[in-house]
Amino acid sequence: MTECPCCSGVEFANCCQPYLNGSLAPETAEKLMRARYTAYTRADVPFLMDTLHATNRNEGDEESTRRWAEGSEWLGLEIVDTDGGTAADSEGSVEFIARFRDRRGEIQTHHEASTFVKEDGRWLFKEGHAPEQSTLTRTAPKVGRNDPCPCGSGKKFKKCCEKK
Repeated sequence: MTECPCCSGVEFANCCQPYLNGSLAPETAEKLMRARYTAYTRADVPFLMDTLHATNRNEGDEESTRRWAEGSEWLGLEIVDTDGGTAADSEGSVEFIARFRDRRGEIQTHHEASTFVKEDGRWLFKEGHAPEQSTLTRTAPKVGRNDPCPCGSGKKFKKCCEKK
């Protein structure tokens, strides 16, 4: 069994392959996202260009897409969140993290929130942007390194729980 590169845990032949070879259309925005990731791993630029929304087709640079896809070792895809994008929807978004090793051998992370639209029963990638970062708000005061450890051990924080 050859596991699909999209990290679904499903065999490639039963996951993204039917989408890439055109025998099926992805039923959801997430499935299109997974198929597009898999297309990058295989440098299937025609699939990537074909699944772009018409508003982005002029911006799609096939040669640079091919160079990025072929010059990267694709390490995995993580779906962070989805909103809409079901078979019954006409719009949806998928937040994902793609990991890859670049030409210099450095591991990179591509974190994106992508928007998809369904036209004539077919999902298309419309746009992607960096997801909004949430701000951490502390509910308790920050513990300093030299403060007593909040676990109650009687030790300084730096000698106790900060090390864990």
